[in-house]
Parts: sequence; C-alpha cells; structure tokens
Amino acid sequence: MAKAKQSPVAVLMGSDSDLSTMESCIKQLKEFGIDPIVRILSAHRTPAAACDFAANAAGNGVKVIIAAAGMAAHLAGAMAAHSQLPVIGVPMQAKEGPCGLDALLSTVQMPPGMPVGTMAIGKAGAKNAAVFALQILALSDAGLARILSDFRAAQTEKALKKDAELGS
Repeated sequence: MAKAKQSPVAVLMGSDSDLSTMESCIKQLKEFGIDPIVRILSAHRTPAAACDFAANAAGNGVKVIIAAAGMAAHLAGAMAAHSQLPVIGVPMQAKEGPCGLDALLSTVQMPPGMPVGTMAIGKAGAKNAAVFALQILALSDAGLARILSDFRAAQTEKALKKDAELGS
C-alpha cells in the first residue's frame, strides 16, 4: 500500500467542477513551495470520507485546510466541525444558482465557536486562500516567512512599476 502524500496544506473541493477555479489556489501554493494534498470530498455525497479526512488531518501532518464548495454545500463547515485545524473556506459560483451568494453565506455564517476563515467567491478567493494559508504557516516557519515577505515585496514592485509606466 502506497504511503499517503503529506503536506501542511490540504485543498478540498466538493466537486470536480470546482477544480478549474481552485487551480489558481493550487498553483499559488506550489509557487510558494507547498505541494498541497488535493482531494474531492463532499460534505453531502461523501460525508463519512470527509469526516474521516478532517478528523485525521492533523495527525497526517496537515496544518491548514482549504475547502471549496458551491450551492451552499458547506464543506468548510464540515471540516471545521471535525478538526481543530484552521479552515479556510472558498465559496464557489455554481453554474446554476445565485452567483455564489448561497455558498458565501453558508461559509461565512458559522455558529459561534466554530470559525471558518472565508475568502471571496471564485478565483480571487482561491488565490487569497493560498496566501492566507502561507501567512498562517509563516508564523512558525522562518523559511515560509521569507517566501511571504518576498511575495509581498514583488507585489509592491509590480504595482509601482505599473504606476511608473503611466508616466503622469
């Protein structure tokens, strides 16, 4: 039996239709030097597998869970209910439904004592989830703190360069 992949970050999706959006999260994590665990687990279609993953994530080396789901399928909440790890929720915009607002509200409206850090709907939220995961991990990892500092400096440099190109 092959040993399960280990990573400090797990990226979970409720459906394979979320992968095209979550690719920006996965790509950003890899650019930070973090090769995440990537799984499709549904809070509603595979509840036992999702619960098992959350309950065992910390013991398997995961430090942050990023969970993406749409249509109010509350994968992030299910992860938070079964794990003490930080959970970052990324609401997805479904092909049908109210523009991801249902997913946003189900992710952000957690009961007291059961937090989920909620990002924006879609690709911007997916990329920010990767950056937020890095910020959490950088608190206890000097190497990742340098990567975060370099990332922020590069963002600043890019913005200043664009400003200078305006020439006004």
